[in-house]
Amino acid sequence: MKKFQETEAQILNLVNQQIVPGVSYGFISNHGKQIKTSYDEANFAGNKSWQPKITPLEGNELYDLASLTKVMGTVPIILKLIDEKKLDLHDPIQKYLPQFKDGRIEIFHLLTHTSGIAGYIPDRDKLNTQELIDALLNLPVTDNFNKKVVYTDTGMIFLGLIIEKICQEPVQRVIKEFVHNTWNLEDATFDPEISRCTPTYPVNGHMLVGIPNDPKARQLGEHCGSAGMFDNLVDVMQFAKGMLQTDYKFLYKNFTDLDPGRSLGWDIKPGNVLFHTGYTGHFIALDYQHQNAMVVLTNRVHPIEHNQIFLERRYTILDSFLNESK
Repeated sequence: MKKFQETEAQILNLVNQQIVPGVSYGFISNHGKQIKTSYDEANFAGNKSWQPKITPLEGNELYDLASLTKVMGTVPIILKLIDEKKLDLHDPIQKYLPQFKDGRIEIFHLLTHTSGIAGYIPDRDKLNTQELIDALLNLPVTDNFNKKVVYTDTGMIFLGLIIEKICQEPVQRVIKEFVHNTWNLEDATFDPEISRCTPTYPVNGHMLVGIPNDPKARQLGEHCGSAGMFDNLVDVMQFAKGMLQTDYKFLYKNFTDLDPGRSLGWDIKPGNVLFHTGYTGHFIALDYQHQNAMVVLTNRVHPIEHNQIFLERRYTILDSFLNESK
């Protein structure tokens, strides 16, 4: 029997029921011998766009990966810098970002989303790059510090700025070089070819195509470590394959004393499965114990940003994967 047959059927239902225009997806499975992945295991169905006209998927589209940028780029670079002794997991971020005034916040808290840093910035979208960075670095720390996992972009933006301090170049240039060299992701880019991109939704009357959906990514440009990367399915599957290797074995656990907990950069699901989503319609699940992975890429925000049905189905699909991965 084909592995992940039920999960695949649920993924295809996203298209059949017009919950998303189209979907690109793939599985990696051990089959009891070795990790097996190939281009013919990468599948796609449905459309690249519904508006301004219906355009079918061709299979090599570039997706706005949104928050997958965090776990594909920013997080593994931070882990590499820790491994190289260029920073420590428990360094206060003040050491690298002295403008930030709370000395309690460590690299660890940013990676596990336990910093408690408040997220609200008045009139944020009106700020330029430096004004936004200044506003972020002046955010207060709430009572949630070290008590609760609260997922935010702020911590990953801070980690990107720390990478810039150490590497002495914009974080997005560091990410692009890193993912090319580490996982051979040849199509990963922050400057995509517009004709290959799946559109998201209109902003100020113009459909976003090849431009990050995330407003902070648009404002911060090459200084944004939380979003902004574009890539295709084959590359993201290549990344997933790399994440199942032994170099990253240490990540597959809860690093906090909290429930629900968090790994370093990743959500952690039953069976110590790593999970992460991207706002624009993507999710990755990595099961190290059974050497299985699932990658699903969609543009669920096209042409309308709010898509609650997709969010509900996403976790149904995850549950199916967790069940079939055992």
